[in-house]
Amino acid sequence: MADQIKTSGGNAAFHNFINDFADVTDPLERRRLALQKIDNAKFGWYHVRAIMVAGVGFMTDAYDIFAINLGVSMITYVYWNGSIPDSTQTLLKVSTSVGTVIGQLGFGYLADAAGRKAVYGIELIIMICATILQCTAGESAAISFPAILTFYRIIMGIGIGGDYPLSSIITSEFATTKWRGAIMGAVFANQGWGQLLAGIVAIISVVGYKDQLHYANSAKECTYECQKACDQMWRILVGFGCVPGMIALYFRLTIPESPRYTFDVSMEIEKATADAAKFVAGEHGNADVGDIEYLQDTETNAPQPYSPPKASFKDFCSHFGQWKHGKILLGTAGTWFMLDIAYYGLGLNTANILTTIGYASSKNVYWKLYNQAAGNLILICAGSIPGYWFSVATMDVIGRKPVQLMGFGILTVLFCVIGFAYHKIGDHGLLALYILAQFFQNFGPNTTTFIVPGECFPTRYRSTAHGISAASGKVGAIIAQTCIGTLQNHNCKRDGKKDGCWLNHVMEIFALFMLLGFILTFCIPETKRKTLEQLSEELHGEVDISKQHISSQGAEGSSADEAYEKV
Repeated sequence: MADQIKTSGGNAAFHNFINDFADVTDPLERRRLALQKIDNAKFGWYHVRAIMVAGVGFMTDAYDIFAINLGVSMITYVYWNGSIPDSTQTLLKVSTSVGTVIGQLGFGYLADAAGRKAVYGIELIIMICATILQCTAGESAAISFPAILTFYRIIMGIGIGGDYPLSSIITSEFATTKWRGAIMGAVFANQGWGQLLAGIVAIISVVGYKDQLHYANSAKECTYECQKACDQMWRILVGFGCVPGMIALYFRLTIPESPRYTFDVSMEIEKATADAAKFVAGEHGNADVGDIEYLQDTETNAPQPYSPPKASFKDFCSHFGQWKHGKILLGTAGTWFMLDIAYYGLGLNTANILTTIGYASSKNVYWKLYNQAAGNLILICAGSIPGYWFSVATMDVIGRKPVQLMGFGILTVLFCVIGFAYHKIGDHGLLALYILAQFFQNFGPNTTTFIVPGECFPTRYRSTAHGISAASGKVGAIIAQTCIGTLQNHNCKRDGKKDGCWLNHVMEIFALFMLLGFILTFCIPETKRKTLEQLSEELHGEVDISKQHISSQGAEGSSADEAYEKV
């Protein structure tokens, strides 16, 4: 009978996915098969598309954060005659992190409360609008330029923050189990391409305005023509960041709802089944209403499936108030906090490293801006990008926890060497250790702290917990930029020493935080090649119905309660 009512259509390129469930009338069995399709699917074009759609957000995130570091050097010549106050520079750079904390917590909660699809894409719209607004900011008698730019960057940070939990959990909930770590790592690795793109755009902008810059051999000689060029350059550099986001916006707004959210939170079994089948068939968007109605018409009257407790503040506190659950959140949030203190603090040493390799010594405006962009590109290509892709290649082979332990352990040693032997290792040794530190941050905790929170929490709190973990990291970044960062010049002027005289002690402080990160890593579980339902069952006591092969035929001769008692 089921064969007679199968829907028509489909070909070699576009599989008629709804027929996969035409012979299955038990809704729970359909749920099991739908999740099985996602978990066991071979790596295909739809995974590549998911990586690109989610990854472009992280490319934009990294571009926007990295671009301001280069842009501030250009802005300095326009508004501060080449010497920007330290407090203003810190304010412009840390403002994004402040907004990011708000976005991570806010969007993390909303994705669990309203659904992934309902809010995915909104964070990208915020980033695009805030980026455009930054390019229109200017000085006037009634407006402070640093204040208005800081405000726009806080708003942009909210969008960037929302991208962390949303992209992580959507990718994890659609990924195949075997390569979930690599897929999530590839999404996050787009940060490296974002940093690279920012450096390339900066170099192209500087070269394009060479005629207006090269005559100025000092900041004092940067007259109107030079200042105008710098003003236009930073606007081009910052504004270009919205281009990748605009390309991916349509695909984010039209993704289907995560089947796991539809199954476990909104309890729409037929819709989740159809969405899952359509996704693994390589088609984009939500399942058609007719397909959902078809599944409803062909299913049997089965008992209501098991459903986890409804998400609420009381249930959240009760759940994570238990040590066996709370220690996982402590581990993901704590390790991210420890990492970001050093990750963002390591940028304090960039100027010294660029001087070492001869890329920051010129006073000529053109060569100073050009060398700064080129020097940063060298450091990114040497350390950051290889580190990201080493993580992608090994995440599902070695495992998340071993990679994170290795990263924190090696970083502890590297920072100890930099700190305690700062004046003995020489410039070339310092350069090598700096590049190694960047490499093992990305081939280590910078990638794993993003992946693990997207896997190890139950569906109803997966986004909220990821947002809390990510926000903890950004709090660490703010501390590094505002508190620990100022220590590098501690007592320098009073003792008549040059800036950065206390930098070696700052590196020693970072070593301590890396050691604490290593210890807290023991609180997180290993999630390699386990389904999300298996992890929820093992770590949070959730019932994994997807393992149960229960059909309406198997329930004949017994009551519904007896048939589902095994579940």
